[in-house]
Amino acid sequence: MKVVSYNLRKHRAVGEIEALAEEHDLDLMCLQEADTAELPAEVGGMHLADATRRNRLGLAVYYRRDRFTATETKAFELKKSLHDHLLKPAHERLLGSRLTDLKHDCDVVVASFHAAPLTALNSLRREQIRVAHEQLHAMGPGLPTLMVGDYNYPVFKNQLTRRVGENGYDLTLSDTRTYTRYKFFRGHFDLATSMGLEIGSVETLPRGTSDHMPILVTATYREAAQAKSA
Repeated sequence: MKVVSYNLRKHRAVGEIEALAEEHDLDLMCLQEADTAELPAEVGGMHLADATRRNRLGLAVYYRRDRFTATETKAFELKKSLHDHLLKPAHERLLGSRLTDLKHDCDVVVASFHAAPLTALNSLRREQIRVAHEQLHAMGPGLPTLMVGDYNYPVFKNQLTRRVGENGYDLTLSDTRTYTRYKFFRGHFDLATSMGLEIGSVETLPRGTSDHMPILVTATYREAAQAKSA
């Protein structure tokens, strides 16, 4: 699977998603900070599985219909930061889709995630990530799962990797930093966490209009995930 995750910076980079989909022949695309009322239903041969409705800065998941069938999509609220309570940018910080992969005859769960901003503590973001993984597991217990997005976690990743691993997930950084707008806030903000998948690469793509660079994740199923889900 080839999956792009992109924070659109308050929808400013929406004009770039068609070219990204076509240039990289994507199977899936996960967006953050989108104006979901303005998103197209089709992008580069992919269909909009669903998008959040209650967010000022929304999430969306697209999938290629000649490879996948979407069986369920859910948006989830996660523990709120003070920023969320005051400015209300996002009621729902997780959007998960359960898809049937027609090529490999198995189901997979794919999610777009947007953690609380840097004004919150890392401990709150770790709690959001933990609960997000639990919610995705409930959508498809034991299924291969990929959660990509803006984790807002530029430092102290060793602790995050350990905590994620305790929940049975792998954390994979991209090959270069994904956020370079400010001197003191540069780093790998956009990440992939996965279960039941082999992550071949996570590539940071060239910067566009957004202050985040898109990441391109290449993933394959582990042997145990090839059997058809119940």
